[in-house]
This record gives sequence, C-alpha cells and structure tokens, in this order.
Amino acid sequence: MKHILIVEDDASISAALVYALEKEGYRTTHCKHIADAMREASTADFDLAILDMQLPDGSGREIASALKSADIPVLYVTVVDDEDEIVRSFDDGAADYITKPFRMRELLARIKRALHEKDNSGILKMGEAVIDVEAGKVRIKDREISLTALEYRLLLIFAQNQSVLLKREQILERIWDISGNFVEDNTLTVYVKRLREKLGDAVSITTVRGIGYRVG
Repeated sequence: MKHILIVEDDASISAALVYALEKEGYRTTHCKHIADAMREASTADFDLAILDMQLPDGSGREIASALKSADIPVLYVTVVDDEDEIVRSFDDGAADYITKPFRMRELLARIKRALHEKDNSGILKMGEAVIDVEAGKVRIKDREISLTALEYRLLLIFAQNQSVLLKREQILERIWDISGNFVEDNTLTVYVKRLREKLGDAVSITTVRGIGYRVG
C-alpha cells in the first residue's frame, strides 16, 4: 500500500483528498503545518507528498527540501498560478504541479504517474534501506552495506514484494547461486539469517513459521 503525505491547511480540500486517496487504496497522513509534516517525514516512510505552497507557518518548499534527500516525489497543489513559481518548482525536482481549483480525477491520474515513475527510477526503498538497482549498491543512512551476490538477489526479491507473504518455494524458484545452481531450502534459511544480521533494525524481515517470509 502506497503511503502519501498530504500537507494542506484547508479543511475541505484535505478531507476530499484523504477520502479520494483512501478510496483508491492509498494510505494517507494529513498535516496542516510544516512542523507537523517535518516530524512525520522523519519517522514515517512515504512514497509521495502532496504539498500546498502556502501554509500557515511557511512554504511547502521547506518540506520539499527535506524530502528531496529521501527521494520522495513531491506534487504541489496550490493556488499559486505563477509561471516563474511553476518553472522553479520543476527545476527544484517537483514531480508535478497542479493549481486550485483542480479536478480530482486529473489529480489522481497525476499521482499514479508520479508513483509509477518513482517505481521505475532504479531506486528501491525498504525500511531504512535504499537500494540503487542500477549501481547494485545498498545503503542504510550514510553507510554502504556489503552483500554477496546471492544476498543482494534475495534483498531485491523482498524489496519488490513488500508487505507480501512470500512462500519459501516462491523464493527458491527465483534465486540461485553464482554458478546458476538452485539454492537448497536450508541454505535459504542461512542467507536470510545473514541478511538480517547485515541489515540490523533497518529492515524488518518476519518469519511466518512453516510458510515463508514477509517484509514490511
């Protein structure tokens, strides 16, 4: 389930956004102020942020700057219909910009596009771990994690199936060692254990006894 941060001080607009997004199957967190949004962003993992440009305690740009380092796409929904502001927003990395009043169906379509582009950007996030698929690197905060080729493939399987219960058989069908040989069931247990040790508390890999594993 995609988690979307909504920062909007207008009660009617925020209520409509929360209703429409949750009806579409998204999880939402709503904030009215920058301080609250900053606090949520520091503790929760968001897939997208919908920001008002003009907030009671400042500009939505302040939140966008904080989210940029976490690679969270930002979509502005604002009354500010100024060409310079729009261009500046895209130059700063905004995923999209839509002015009020807006059509909800159009906004939902833009949200889906932004999320699709993120999913195909080559960066995967799982808990506190960030996986650069193109570079084949895994980082937790400022620390790069050294993984073997098989550990890395196992991590990718988990990252691409977050919140899904993966049966051991499903994992074994998709993973093999460096020589192209299928991994045995007992070996899978060992590699999951090693992966947990290297990732620590940054990623939660839950064992569902007798069935398989779930992440997130």
